[in-house]
Amino acid sequence: MVAVHVLNGPNLNLLGTREPATYGAVTLAGVEERLKAKALAAGVELTFRQTNYEGELVSFIQQAGLAGAGIVINAGAYTHTSVALRDAIKGTEALAIEVHVSNVHAREEFRHHSYMAPVCVGVICGFGVASYDLAFDAIVPLLQKRLAKPAA
Repeated sequence: MVAVHVLNGPNLNLLGTREPATYGAVTLAGVEERLKAKALAAGVELTFRQTNYEGELVSFIQQAGLAGAGIVINAGAYTHTSVALRDAIKGTEALAIEVHVSNVHAREEFRHHSYMAPVCVGVICGFGVASYDLAFDAIVPLLQKRLAKPAA
């Protein structure tokens, strides 16, 4: 069965109340409910997590990657600072898509660099919480293709 882990980093627990002009009014629980419905309809196992701690996010990535699950990750500010997250994705050979609610390239200069992007299969940003839906829709067929490949 295809499994997708949606992993959220620091301050995403404040989604819906933190800077609504930038991040919108939908809460993280609202995003989770939307994705649960998509996963159920697609027959996909969904795990949804949030943490404010970098080491815990590394552990979440390792668990998902080693289990062969796809990862939709919004690492928040850790995107721009964490070699550890990059190494966890690369080290587990996880299929991962980096997600951002806002368009990070239209914001402060320090948000323009991602340590994770080079080891992710794609990056989706700037579509509000629909960025999560787009990432889910993109990763499922990639996982299905990976599962269909015969072992070497």
